[in-house]
Amino acid sequence: MSLRTLPLLFLNLGGEMLYILDQRLRAQNIPADKARKVLNDIISTMFNRKFMEELFKPQELYSKKALRTVYDRLAHASIMRLNQASMDKLYDLMTMAFKYQVLLCPRPKDVLLVTFNHLDAIKGFIQDSPAIMQQVEETFQQLADKYGGLSDGEFQLIRQTLLIFFQDLHIRVSIFLKDKVQNSNGRFVLPVSGPVPWGTEVPGLIRIFTDKSKEVKKVEFKHGGHYVTTPKEGSFELYGDRVLKLGTNMYSMNRPVETHMSGASKNLASRTQEIIAPNPLAKEELNFLARLMGGMEIKKPSGPEPGFRLNLFTTDEEEEQAALTRPEELSYEVINIQATQDRQRNKELARIMGEFEVTEQPKQSASKGDDLLAMMDGF
Repeated sequence: MSLRTLPLLFLNLGGEMLYILDQRLRAQNIPADKARKVLNDIISTMFNRKFMEELFKPQELYSKKALRTVYDRLAHASIMRLNQASMDKLYDLMTMAFKYQVLLCPRPKDVLLVTFNHLDAIKGFIQDSPAIMQQVEETFQQLADKYGGLSDGEFQLIRQTLLIFFQDLHIRVSIFLKDKVQNSNGRFVLPVSGPVPWGTEVPGLIRIFTDKSKEVKKVEFKHGGHYVTTPKEGSFELYGDRVLKLGTNMYSMNRPVETHMSGASKNLASRTQEIIAPNPLAKEELNFLARLMGGMEIKKPSGPEPGFRLNLFTTDEEEEQAALTRPEELSYEVINIQATQDRQRNKELARIMGEFEVTEQPKQSASKGDDLLAMMDGF
């Protein structure tokens, strides 16, 4: 497991989240000024300097529920609100899109180009916000500094860590199904054509050498594909041609997107018991979230500007039906952590997560911290 994986996972999933929200804001005809405010607030929170400092510290990946909690708070960093079913769908789309990109990366190092494609698109959302643009460019520089000098072996370890994280996710996505890059069981189809990785040759030739490294024979074979050489390597600079298209916005054509649980995903109860059972890393996850969320600055709606609800489904009825039919073991509503044994130690997390709470009506309770701990105790 690589300790350098978390920043790449977070930034790429965050990029996919922004693509989806942008598409839905346009589809629901949300006024341009409100849509711009939502994206600006989320991006500003996502690239907060303190948050990035915590994110870039070497650390292991944590559970899907822990990360989901971060994205839930991030998606509600502005005046927009999502119901549980829409948040579930948003997270499903984010994870399956990035899983597809990681699987198709020609070289392990290309996961960095995928990340840069996401950052390039994010910069397009904030052209009129120089302060937020500076935050994104600072993160880009951090990525270049920390990952630019890594070896192929280190990038391979990062890619393997990402694939392990995604390995049990087989959610069908309509765009992938229509483009025939995903099967009906939710598994992706790997291509046998297209450009080969930069620096490699098109398959079809075997060279035989002596023990003195002298080439003595060539043997050709049929590879069964339609491969071409890559014209040039993608740019790892702040501005440049990435060449690789993975990580660009696949929702820019305003196509409707649906998700469906595959049979494999519906039968994951046995595999997800490790999520439901008490987690020996619970305290580490609490500390992780306390550090990570402590760096987030959530801008609460101020003034008379009203909030609005965004629906990731075509109708409210579809959203309600999705909430009823989603398998319980695949719900990410809360993190399953035991917090009763050491309330004092978790006081800071309770305070931070209390600030992240998004409620339309005030709750009748003693304190936000007690609410959080009670919620955690119930799972």
